[in-house]
Formats: sequence, structure tokens, C-alpha cells
Amino acid sequence: MSAVLERITIDPTVRSGKPVISGTRITVSDVLEYLASGMTESELLADFPDLTHEDILATLAFAAQREQRLFTAV
Repeated sequence: MSAVLERITIDPTVRSGKPVISGTRITVSDVLEYLASGMTESELLADFPDLTHEDILATLAFAAQREQRLFTAV
């Protein structure tokens, strides 16, 4: 799982420190919002040619990991 999560970076100088897909300015929240709105993975990849299937998996894994930390801290 850690290799997948290495595809996500946080840099205060890129998108105000929001988690992004490495090498892009596409945020994790952008990808999640597109998917939640009903956009398919194929549509997302067509609209953002810099993204890969592995990037989308990393986005989902990153979000799941954050969610898990949030609820285990309670």
C-alpha cells in the first residue's frame, strides 16, 4: 500500500499544500469530487491525460487511509 501512496505528495508550494497526484497540480479532492459526481474513471483519464489508473487507485487509498485515521483517533 505504501508504494501506491507514494503517488500522492504534499508540498506547501503546490496548491497551498493540498495533497496532489505526484508531478501534477491535480488534487486528491479534485479526483474524489469528479468520481463522486458520477464521472467514470475512463472519462477522468480522458479529460486528464497526465493521470493514470494507478493515480486514481492511490487517490482512493489515500482518502481511505485518512478516513481510517480520523475514526481511529476518536
